[in-house]
Amino acid sequence: VGHCHPDIVKAAHEQNQLLNTNSRYLHDNLVDYAERLSKTLPEKLCIFYFLNSGSEANDLALRLARQYTKHEDVIVLDHAYHGHLTSLIDISPYKFRNLEGQKEWVHVAPVPDTYRGLYREDHEDSVTAYADEVKNIIEHAHKKGRKIAAFFVESLPSVGGQIIPPAGYFQKVAEHVHKAGGVFIADEIQVGFGRVGKHFWAFQLQGEDFVPDIVTMGKPIGNGHPLACVATTKEIAEAFAATGVEYFNTFGGNPVSCAIGQAVLDVIEKEHLQAHATEVGNFLMKILKEQQIKHPIIGDVRGCGLFIGVDLIK
Repeated sequence: VGHCHPDIVKAAHEQNQLLNTNSRYLHDNLVDYAERLSKTLPEKLCIFYFLNSGSEANDLALRLARQYTKHEDVIVLDHAYHGHLTSLIDISPYKFRNLEGQKEWVHVAPVPDTYRGLYREDHEDSVTAYADEVKNIIEHAHKKGRKIAAFFVESLPSVGGQIIPPAGYFQKVAEHVHKAGGVFIADEIQVGFGRVGKHFWAFQLQGEDFVPDIVTMGKPIGNGHPLACVATTKEIAEAFAATGVEYFNTFGGNPVSCAIGQAVLDVIEKEHLQAHATEVGNFLMKILKEQQIKHPIIGDVRGCGLFIGVDLIK
């Protein structure tokens, strides 16, 4: 919502003057903020865990998935990046290819890129073709006696090249993943909070009928303040709690962080930032497409709201 936004500075300052404790102490801000966030999400996603960074959120999502499914393996998209913790480097081809390589429990699916990918715009049904790649991975894993815990994906792959997956891809993938006993995790850390303009969450671009099992948030959630969140279903949260090892995070969900989180939502609403993202994004796409006509080096211009990619070619 902008550097040093006065509303955010004020919310932080006011709460700092009153109280900031670790989250063993109950505070209304935590509940109020969770309620506000829940109004932006599908009803099924009603349990919230607060943390300090997107990496922490993705690590917890992984733990939730494994605890709920009792499986270990994870399917990710090629070129993906999900964070800097050891567990996340392991599921980030963007990183592990330069480090220790691919672990046995990690499976890499092709990016559903209709410009440069395996199945392109001229393919009769790229959605099914890309989803079938995931299905084949699952079948191959099962033959080896491995079981899928989660399909872990950025709702719009960013490091992988600002990719807009074709609508319907997530639904088909989720079907295969659920059938295998796994869960669908949508990483909204870079692309959530109205950035895509049309919707508050990027996964909603896939259609109103699509709801992930777990959604992770970071980056814009606190406007630069270290704040992150995992939203999930009651069933997954209950399976996680059933271990008897309760989830605890010293600063996750502290009163100041939650005051800032609420202020961010206020500003997005008050300043119509979603509509702004649509308007500015459309304008930028329009002038980039005009450039594309003039310059053969611009192969593709793609995007939604303020998530835009320009693909330069030889």
